[in-house]
Amino acid sequence: MGKQMLNLMKTVLAGVVAAGRAQVSLSPDHERQKAREQDVSRIIQALNECLAALPRQQLRQVSGIGVSGQMHGVLFWKTGQGCEWTEGGAAPAFTPRAVSHLVTWQDGRCGSEFLASLPRPESHLSVATGFGCATIFWLLKNSPEFLKSYDAAGTIHDYVVAMLCGLPRPLMSDQNAASWGYFNTQSQSWNVEILRASGFPVHLLPDIAEPASVAGRTAHAWFEIPKGTRVGVALGDLQASVYSCMAQRTDAVLNISTSVQLAASMPPGFQPAQTPDPAAPVAYFPYFDRTYLAVAASLNGGNVLAMFVQMLVQWMADLGVEVEESTVYSRMIQAAAEQRDTCLTITPTVLGERHLPDQLASVTGISSAALSLGHVTRALCRGIVQNLHSMLPSQQLREWGVERVVSSGSALSRNEVLKQEVQRAFPFPVSFGQDVDAAVGAALIMLQRNLHQEES
Repeated sequence: MGKQMLNLMKTVLAGVVAAGRAQVSLSPDHERQKAREQDVSRIIQALNECLAALPRQQLRQVSGIGVSGQMHGVLFWKTGQGCEWTEGGAAPAFTPRAVSHLVTWQDGRCGSEFLASLPRPESHLSVATGFGCATIFWLLKNSPEFLKSYDAAGTIHDYVVAMLCGLPRPLMSDQNAASWGYFNTQSQSWNVEILRASGFPVHLLPDIAEPASVAGRTAHAWFEIPKGTRVGVALGDLQASVYSCMAQRTDAVLNISTSVQLAASMPPGFQPAQTPDPAAPVAYFPYFDRTYLAVAASLNGGNVLAMFVQMLVQWMADLGVEVEESTVYSRMIQAAAEQRDTCLTITPTVLGERHLPDQLASVTGISSAALSLGHVTRALCRGIVQNLHSMLPSQQLREWGVERVVSSGSALSRNEVLKQEVQRAFPFPVSFGQDVDAAVGAALIMLQRNLHQEES
C-alpha cells in the first residue's frame, strides 16, 4: 500500500510542479523596471488542468498532498477572499480572487543601492533582490497603497496550501521563511522588531511551521481528492529536490536548469555564523530535522544558453535568415561536442550573482582560431560549470565528506557538452539523469508523515 500511495502522490505533485512552470507574459513596463511577475490565475488554471488530466480513480485514493515550489517569491491576498471554490459537478476546484501577481525570485528591482539602504537582518542569510521581504520593502517605498489592499502574503506554494486548507492565516515552513530574508533559523522567528522599526508591514508575515509537518486538511473535495485529506506545509523546491535523490549524506546534488544549484548536507549540530555575509558565495539553508544544506546557487545556467540562442536567432533574422531556436540549439551543441577543447574563456555572469550583483559577463582569450561556433559554445558551457565551481570548489566538498555528485536538470539532460564539463570540473564519480524532482521529494516527505501517523 505504501508504494502505491507514493506513486499516486508523485503523480499529483508532478502536476503542482508543472503548474508552477506556467508561462506568463510580462508587460513592457515591467520589463523596463526589471520586474518579474506572473499571473497567479494562470498558474492555478494550469494546476487545475493538471489535476483534471489525472485518472479519477487514482485521485480518490490519495491520502496526503505534499507541495513544493520556487522559493523567495511573494504574492498577496485578502484573508478569507483569496479564492473561490466551484462546488459540485465532476471537478470541484478553486480559482484565485483578491490576489496580486506573483513577484518571482528573478525580480530585479532591488538593486545594490536599495539593498544597502535596508536594515541589517538578524540572520545568517543576506537579503537579495527577489527575496520576499526585500520585495515588500520595495513596494513599501514605491507603491505603499498597493500593500494596503492585502492582509496576507506567502510564496505561490504557501498560497496553494492556504487555499486548499482554508487557513485563516498563511503558514510557512522555515525553508521558505529563510528564503524571504529577515528570518532567524536558530530561534525560528522573524526579525519582527527590526522590521517594525523600519515601518515594514509585519502583519503580512506568515506563521511558521516545521517542514514535514501537516498544515491542515483539505476544506473541500479537490477534483476527486477527498475532503479532509492531509496537506503538508509547503516545502522549498531546493530542499524537496535534494531530498528526492540524496541517498547518502556523502552525496552532493547538482542541478542545472534555468539556474544552477550545488548542494551538500552539513552534519547534525552544524550552525552557521549568525552574521550575514553578502559577499559569501555559499549559503546555508534549513533542511529537515534542524539540519542545513550548504548551497552554491548561481543565477546563470540554462538561461544563459537560452540567451545565447536567442542572440544567434536575432542575428540571423537581422541578416534576413529565419531559423528556429531548436535548430540553432542542436547545431551549436553538436559543434561544441566536436570541439573537445578551447582556449576561449567565457565568464557567463550576464545576470550577476546574488553575492556579486553587479558582476557582468566577459570573454577572454579571443584569437582568430577560436571564433567558431564550436569554440564559443564549448567555452560557454565550461564557463557555466566553472562559475559554479568557483563558488563551491571541489576541495571544500572533500572537506565536508562528499564522495559523489548526483546531477540532473533540464539543461543538463539535453546537453552532452555540459555533462562533459561537469565531469571535467569535479573529481568525484558523477551520476547523471537521477530523479532529482521536488515533486518526488515532497511526496516522500508526506508519505513518511502519513505512515508515521497511521502507525501511531
